[in-house]
Amino acid sequence: MTTSDPIADMLTRVRNALQARHPKVDVPASRLKMDIARILKEEGYIANFKMAEDGGKKSIRIYLKYTPGNVPVISRIERVSRPGCRVYVGSKEAPPVLGGLGINILTTPRGVMTGAAARRENVGGELLCRVW
Repeated sequence: MTTSDPIADMLTRVRNALQARHPKVDVPASRLKMDIARILKEEGYIANFKMAEDGGKKSIRIYLKYTPGNVPVISRIERVSRPGCRVYVGSKEAPPVLGGLGINILTTPRGVMTGAAARRENVGGELLCRVW
């Protein structure tokens, strides 16, 4: 399947898997998606991720994280910048998510990072998504 926005496809697969209470979800692999999964793991939103290969197709297997009451750790994940309407922010303009309870994920000249890390390193970039 070819999609015009692979990042939105990844976020939708994660959102659907969380709603269905699946323990893991597979998404087609790319370097940008690996970086997004790495940030989600570092920030504690997913349990783990790894590369998987099925019949020559590489994919990222994301292990989802739930609370002891079987409530998903990610309550909301949404795409901000889309192919039809890119959203760029400066180094000091990345808005806090829910007053600091969530994260922004940006792609910057120094790589993919959270909004807080971009402010610390004084770089701006494209605002990919918000997670809380």
